[in-house]
Amino acid sequence: MTPQELLKIKFGYDSFRPGQATAINDILAHKNVLTIMPTGGGKSLCYQIPALLLDGVTLVVSPLIALMKDQVDALNENGIPATFINSTLSFDEIDNRFKQAKNSEVKLLYVSPERLDSGAFSQLAALPIDLVAVDEAHCISQWGHDFRPSYLALTNHLHQLPSHPAIIALTATATPRVAEDIKARLGLSEEVKTGFERDNLAFKVVKNQDSDRYLLDYLKLNSDQSGIIYASTRKEVERLTRLLQKYHFSVTMYHGGLSRDERRQNQDDFLYDRALVMVATNAFGMGIDKSNVRFVIHDSIPGSLEAYYQEAGRAGRDGLPSEAILLFKMADVQTQHFFIEQSDRNEQVKEREFQKLQTMVQYANTEECLQQFILHYFGEEGPTCGRCSNCLDTRESQDITVETQKVLSCVRRMNEHFGKTLVAQVLAGSKDQKVMKFHFNTLSTYGIMQDQSKRQITELIDYLTAAGYLTAEGGQFPVLKVTPLGLTVLTGQQKVSRKVAVQATKALPENDELFEQLRYLRRQLAEEQHVPPFVIFSDKALHEMSAQLPTTASEFLDVKGVGESKLAKYGDQFLKVIAEYRAEIEA
Repeated sequence: MTPQELLKIKFGYDSFRPGQATAINDILAHKNVLTIMPTGGGKSLCYQIPALLLDGVTLVVSPLIALMKDQVDALNENGIPATFINSTLSFDEIDNRFKQAKNSEVKLLYVSPERLDSGAFSQLAALPIDLVAVDEAHCISQWGHDFRPSYLALTNHLHQLPSHPAIIALTATATPRVAEDIKARLGLSEEVKTGFERDNLAFKVVKNQDSDRYLLDYLKLNSDQSGIIYASTRKEVERLTRLLQKYHFSVTMYHGGLSRDERRQNQDDFLYDRALVMVATNAFGMGIDKSNVRFVIHDSIPGSLEAYYQEAGRAGRDGLPSEAILLFKMADVQTQHFFIEQSDRNEQVKEREFQKLQTMVQYANTEECLQQFILHYFGEEGPTCGRCSNCLDTRESQDITVETQKVLSCVRRMNEHFGKTLVAQVLAGSKDQKVMKFHFNTLSTYGIMQDQSKRQITELIDYLTAAGYLTAEGGQFPVLKVTPLGLTVLTGQQKVSRKVAVQATKALPENDELFEQLRYLRRQLAEEQHVPPFVIFSDKALHEMSAQLPTTASEFLDVKGVGESKLAKYGDQFLKVIAEYRAEIEA
C-alpha cells in the first residue's frame, strides 16, 4: 500500500499538506530528518504513515502524558494499534505493553524522554524499532525556549538502539540556531521546513487598556466558541476564573497549585467540551491536541516569542479561522523580569532571557504586520497578512500631549526616584501615607489629574513607557525616568498621540444549526467512549458535513477527515442526523 492510499483509507484525506510527503519519503529511504511545521500543520502524520508501512515498531518520544493519551486515542479511533508507557501505569501494565510491542501487536509506542534514561531502556532496546519520532524537538536545545535536560540523554541512547532506526525530529518553533542545534545533537542529515505562517490565524494586540472589560466583552460576543486564556501566575488564573464565573461563562482553570486530580478533571472538562474556556498558566497546553480551540488570549505577556507562538498556535489546529490575542500591559513585563531575576539560571542565560522578553515587548508595540514580525524572528520573509490587528487598524488617534507633559513633569519633580504607583497617586491627589511622608502634596503636579482614576493614570504611564517617553529602570521595583524622547515632549518640540481603545468584535464564524446538531451527537459518542470529541471528528469535518450534506456512505467518505474506520463506526448515526435535517429544510 502506498502512503497516499493510507492517507485516504486511515485518515480520510485526499492529499498531503506541504512537506508531509517529503518527510515520509525521507523516512522510508532511512534518512534522519528534522521537520519544522507550524502547529496544526500535520507533523504527526509524518511518522504515523511510515509507522504503518514499516515492519517494526515506531517509538514516539513525547514530553507530556496528555499528548500521549490523546494521540493514542485518535490512532485507535482510526483503527491503528498504538499504546503508551508512562508513570500513570502499574508495573504489570507497563510489562504487558512492552510485550504487545515486542510481539508486533502495536505499530506505535509512545514514551517519555525519561524512559530512555532509566532501567526501561533495556526493554526498549529489545524491541524491533524501525523508526524513532522525537516530538517537541526544540526541548533538546539549550537555545530553545523550553529546554529540558531529560532530552539530552536522547542523543546517546537513540544511537545505541541495536535496530539502528531512522530518526525524525519534529517541532513547530525553532529559530535557525535551534534547528542547527537539533540536527547536530541527533545526527540529522535532512530538513523539511514548510514555513511558520498560519494563514487561518489572526493575531491581535490590545495595549494598555482595561483588559478585564475587553475580555468580558469578547467572551460575550463569542460565547459559543472554545478558547484558552493564559495568565502568568496562579493568583491571576484564579482571579480571572472567579471573574468569568461571576458572569456565568463556561469556564475552568489549570495551574500547578491544584491537585493532580483537580488538574486532570479540569483538563478533561475542557477537552470534552464540558467547559468552553480554560484559564491557565503556561503549565497547560503543550501537547494538548484539541483541534477546535477558536481563540487563545494571553492576559499576561509570555517570556519569549517562541513560547507565545507555540501557545497561540493552539488555536485553529483544524484550519478554521481563529484568533490569537495579546492583552499587553507593561506591569506584566515587570512580572516576567522578576521571574527571570529570581530563577537559578546563570547570568549568561538570564541575559538571553531578558533579550527574548525585550523582543516580546517590541512585538507588542510594533506597527508593522504582526505575522510578518513573527516570520522575521524565525528567519523567514513573507508578505503582510492582511488580517492582524495592525494590518486592519483603522482607529482614530487622540492628542494626549498635555496629559503626557503632566506625567513627565511629575516624574521629574519626584527626582526620578519612584515607581509608577506613587507617581499615579501624586497625579491623582492621593492622601496616601507615603505621599504625605515625602511631602509630594506640595508639588505643583499634585492632583493635576484628579479627574482620572489612579488606574487610568497607571495605564497612561504604561503606554508612555511602552512608547519610549519613559523608561522603567531596576529589577523587582523599577523607578521611572524620563527618556531623551520624553524631554522633547516636555520642551514642546514633539506631540504625543494615542489611539482609542480597541473594541472587542465577533470575528469568528457562526455555527449553523446542523453543525450544532452534529456537535451534540459527537459529544454524546465521546462521553460514551471516554475520548475527547475532536478525536471522533474535528470541527472542520463537521462544518464540511454541514456544507456538503452527504446522503450515502460514499459521499460521507468524501468529507475530509472521514476514513473507512470512522465511516464504519459512525457513518450511520451522522448520516441519519443529516438526513433528518435535510427533510426538515426541504419540507
